[in-house]
Amino acid sequence: MTVVIIGAGIVGCSLADELTQRGRTDVTVLEQGPLFATGGSSSHAPGLVFQTNPSRTMTAFASYTVAKLTELGCFDTVGSLEVATTGERLRELHRRHGYATSWGVGAEVLGPDACRELYPLLGDVLGGLHVPGDGLARAVDAGEAQARRATARGARFLAHQRVVAIEQRDGRVTGVRTDDAFYPADVVVSCAGFWGPAVGALAGVGVPLLPMAHQYVRTGALDAAPPEPILRHQDRDLYFRGHGDRLGIGSYLHRPMPVGLDDLSTGEQPSMLPFTPGDFDESWAAAAELLPVLAATRPREGFNGVFSFTADGFPLIGEARDVRGFWTAEAVWVTHSAGVARALAQWLVDGRPGVDLHECDLNRFDPSQLSPNYVRERSIRSFVEVYDIIHPLDPPSIRDVRVSPFHARQVALGAVFGEAAGWERPLWFEANAGLPRTKVERDDWSSRHWSPIAAAEARATREGVALYDMTPLTRLEVTGPVSFLQGLTSSDVDRPVGTVVYTLLLDAAGGIRSDVTVARLAEDRFQLGVNGPLDLDWLLRHRPAGVTVRDITGGTCGLGVWGPLARDLIAPLADIDVSHSAFGYFKARRAHLGPVPVTMLRLSYVGELGWEVYASAELGPKLWDTLWEAGERLGIVAGGRAAFNSLRLEKGYRAWGTDMTAEDDPYSAGLGFAVRLDAGDFTGRSALLGRVDPERLLTCVVLADEGCVPMGREPVYAGGEPVGYVTSAAYGHTVGAPIAYAWLPAAVAVPGTAVQVGYFDRMLNATVAAEPLFDPKHERIRR
Repeated sequence: MTVVIIGAGIVGCSLADELTQRGRTDVTVLEQGPLFATGGSSSHAPGLVFQTNPSRTMTAFASYTVAKLTELGCFDTVGSLEVATTGERLRELHRRHGYATSWGVGAEVLGPDACRELYPLLGDVLGGLHVPGDGLARAVDAGEAQARRATARGARFLAHQRVVAIEQRDGRVTGVRTDDAFYPADVVVSCAGFWGPAVGALAGVGVPLLPMAHQYVRTGALDAAPPEPILRHQDRDLYFRGHGDRLGIGSYLHRPMPVGLDDLSTGEQPSMLPFTPGDFDESWAAAAELLPVLAATRPREGFNGVFSFTADGFPLIGEARDVRGFWTAEAVWVTHSAGVARALAQWLVDGRPGVDLHECDLNRFDPSQLSPNYVRERSIRSFVEVYDIIHPLDPPSIRDVRVSPFHARQVALGAVFGEAAGWERPLWFEANAGLPRTKVERDDWSSRHWSPIAAAEARATREGVALYDMTPLTRLEVTGPVSFLQGLTSSDVDRPVGTVVYTLLLDAAGGIRSDVTVARLAEDRFQLGVNGPLDLDWLLRHRPAGVTVRDITGGTCGLGVWGPLARDLIAPLADIDVSHSAFGYFKARRAHLGPVPVTMLRLSYVGELGWEVYASAELGPKLWDTLWEAGERLGIVAGGRAAFNSLRLEKGYRAWGTDMTAEDDPYSAGLGFAVRLDAGDFTGRSALLGRVDPERLLTCVVLADEGCVPMGREPVYAGGEPVGYVTSAAYGHTVGAPIAYAWLPAAVAVPGTAVQVGYFDRMLNATVAAEPLFDPKHERIRR
């Protein structure tokens, strides 16, 4: 494998080191500037490494970066202190302490006096989060050190090589052309930082990031050297580090400053733009308020440094779908550099990364999320919110990008919408405010973007019939021999026409890439319900000649019709027999509901009798009206995602990407029933053979009703020690208690075991429970 890496910043150097360490020595790194202070973001990055992140993957990247750079002698472990000047921020630091605990990062929440003891320059603060293992990365030194190791193993680094073309043949890269040379390659990796979109354009690949300027200054000399820990004042979007007897201050408080690549020079420091002092005035006042010592000095020098931002704040890692051999490792900050490089090297050499990358995959976006306008506006929002307190359900900046054909009907019912993957999805409906419901007390955090109306919708679903919008569920049409899907899925999908199978897409190591439903609508035609663009990408990469894979989501719509009265609603409308004997569970039928031709799947994600009903998008309004008018006599309601999530957790249904990922195997995730080792060979089968009892399990825990509902990622304790973390949670309105699913050691995951869930500065009592909590014999969905 011949590899050409474009960019000799810290990411490109790290990747060359990781590849050559794994025996891939035919590696060439091309840099348009000098080595190793290239003039990119790595050259001016202040190097602060805060490991704690809401994302387990990003934390793992940072922790590996700390370990590797420490080994190289390019990291100063000075610790970090994040301070709070508001009560809301102090609560957030407790939440961040929970993240650190969940992901194995040592941390402690300190009181005001302990903060000032650690950082004597502080003024008034309410507390802080101290992470002793954080510190300062010397980015240029680290890049050079890794490059020298890679060079010793056979890699070569070439300066002043401006890439002008990426050659291709038959949809695959063949090499890289610079101003004066051609470098053949099987693999080209763009590690060009904010130049990534320009490099991607040479290959015909969109790289959806936005370069933005970020202000950094150094003060005049202080009376004494600043304290060692790196400091963050997120209430005012500031961070601080020492430079000898001076202090460096970085700010995200100023106005967003998008940068056009055409406006950048190609000189030695194109990423260091002239400082705009007026934009720093508010930042300086806020810094002096936190650190009174700054009143005796002022900014002495500064610059506006260019960094990469993406629409969701995550890097762009992976191989382009349409240009094989063209890979990216873009929008990667120094904090995560070595971790990203290791994952990408493992992916290239071993065929899979060592960590779950679904949040970071280059191909994670729907085409509607790749427009320049969308990327620009969402990336600006990422900059503005970089230090904000973000609730998991906070709405994004661009709305109404993707709406289902039912949207107008939902608006008329007072839908309160959330958003996911560009789709507007009802959370609850104000029209249901008068329905009977159980009373639920929740704290301010878990009741944000939530309504007690969800309890009414859950009850109505359990007692009557409800419509749930399933349009945002990605649907794929696969046409061709069944052997294609049989070889990619863990269950036996070679079943008679009219059968639906719940199954898994696994990687070669048996990790869960996705869970999907496969409905066989004809001998050679299948409808798949999948989890998003990455599943489409996976199928397209593996399809042989004679197989077509098509995303039909935008041209179709769907409703979940669920509840004990679902058959009473459907039967008078249908032109087929919908009795249980004629239309059993996990079956598929074509039919008409009134005048609307539909595909009906006998599935239920809420644990009640019912169907998923799909139709062409233009028929969506008529489908809704037909069901709604017929359902009025039955008290039909529309249900939102808040009720949906509660119902699915009561039933123990997993959500891929939240409850399990490619780092987990089916047996540990409680999905062993979806594996048929005797159904022939399939991807991942050999890795599952002889699999011993899992060491950890995805486990249901029921919390004592203390008015708090976890939101996910909180640490779980047993015997006072952290042992796992929550994946997803909701209040179970039927069972009358908060429910959480969590990864726990097998020895702890025993029904009846007492555990605690860390929730901000509290410990919530909980008990491991046998699952499912609701209808354990599955009688309600099979009747």
